[in-house]
Amino acid sequence: MTMKKKHKNHGNTFHKISMLEQNTADVMALGGQEMIQKQHDLGKLTARERLDALFDAGSFNEVQLFVKHRSHLFGLEGKTIHADGVITGYGKVGGRIVFVAAQDFTSSGGSLGEMHAKKIWKVMDMAFEARKPFIALNDSGGARIQEGVPALDGYGGIFYRNTRASGYIPQITAIMGPTAGGAVYSPALTDWVFMVQNTSYMYITGPDVIKSIIGEEISHEDLGGPLIHSSKNGVCHFSTSNDQDCIKKIQALLSYLPDSCHSPVPILDLGDDPDRIAPELDEIIPNEPSKSYDMKEIIKCIADGGQYFEPHAAWAHNIIVCFIRVMGQTVGVIANNPKYYAGVLDVHASDKAARFIRFCDAFNIPLLTLADVPGYMPGSRQEQLGIISHGAKLLHAYAEATVPKITVVIRKDYGGAYIAMCSKQLGADYVMAWPSAEIAVLGSEAACNIVYRKEIMTAADPQAKRIELAKAYEDHFSNPYFSAGLGIIDEIILPRDTRRKIISLLETLQNKSHAAIAKKHNNIPL
Repeated sequence: MTMKKKHKNHGNTFHKISMLEQNTADVMALGGQEMIQKQHDLGKLTARERLDALFDAGSFNEVQLFVKHRSHLFGLEGKTIHADGVITGYGKVGGRIVFVAAQDFTSSGGSLGEMHAKKIWKVMDMAFEARKPFIALNDSGGARIQEGVPALDGYGGIFYRNTRASGYIPQITAIMGPTAGGAVYSPALTDWVFMVQNTSYMYITGPDVIKSIIGEEISHEDLGGPLIHSSKNGVCHFSTSNDQDCIKKIQALLSYLPDSCHSPVPILDLGDDPDRIAPELDEIIPNEPSKSYDMKEIIKCIADGGQYFEPHAAWAHNIIVCFIRVMGQTVGVIANNPKYYAGVLDVHASDKAARFIRFCDAFNIPLLTLADVPGYMPGSRQEQLGIISHGAKLLHAYAEATVPKITVVIRKDYGGAYIAMCSKQLGADYVMAWPSAEIAVLGSEAACNIVYRKEIMTAADPQAKRIELAKAYEDHFSNPYFSAGLGIIDEIILPRDTRRKIISLLETLQNKSHAAIAKKHNNIPL
């Protein structure tokens, strides 16, 4: 009797296990083979294929696989949307735990409804509590209109969590398909935005609505494609060639970032020599002050293995922001690039640098500033765009940052831009200068036109007098010794020794501490 009962129970258990396996297989099938093929025909991977590419093999754990929508409006009562159109969970990327939400365009267009959003809330909350990075792989037609306001509430809950997690855990968004309306705000609230060329776009209002309201005809690409967002407005940090390239770049970015603001910055030893010198740097600065060079060549000489990882590579070329490793440690670099507009600071450059500085400071990544800047961009266009408030963002970001801050003055460092590029009084811990450094209020010609105006105007040969006086001004300021004499420069170094000096300083400043003032938060000039 006992044996028969036991055998019967085993049969019942096997049946339930079989049921689970079948139900799991059904949901894992996404929107069906036809929809999967359409996704592939568009040049896109499915949500599950993307997760397979992102995570270390066999490490992904799905959360809330069997969640279903519960709407009975506009025909939804009889509609099955597998996993409610989003795959959520966690796993390991490069051996480190990461949480993810990947929208499934094959299932009802990846539209966001009440339960879809709650699945995303769940893993965002888990990431926050676990102090681990969160990644969103967006591929969605937007809010599920049939569900109405609950869908909008879903977005609101995501925005709230994005904001709460800001500066606490790294947040990354990959736009891997359409993203429109309210869906675009979550990416903008995260730290890093990736887009995929030819298959992704993001905008508040689509081309059809724009045409009907204001009569403007424009394509999806010209309105909100990767080219626009990566080169015109900086909404997108990385424009990638396809889904696989996008995922590889996400993995690369993660390798530079800590798990949270309370976690150590990762160390990845590339085997570079701490005593390596770079004699080529002694010859990189042109003899003529008006000639340019590529600042990226200097960055490569400083970085381990010559490697750097650059966000915003296509936007505001006059300033560079990038991650490098120095003896394995992640360092954030901000550098003027004289190759573009002489490295001048403008509205976009200020925004680009300020945002990067604040991210690095939030996650305890030391800052290295390489200054070669003739000033802020003059002209009515910049004033109308608000260069004053945008430039103030850069000042605020540097002054607010408490991580180790090292500045190297490469060549020109003039006026308000000298202050803005992490000067001593803006909080730099250590300021070094190359022998080619020039620190002054203005360039020699502009300064002479003001300081020696009377002498020039009354001279028999005004042009010759201007040249003579400009030479005298240059002799006084076109070197780092005047500033070093005032303690504004801590050390004048040989260019070839720049890397070795930075290594020494990073080791010296690694335990830098800062006593915070008791207040709610700063009010950055947004």
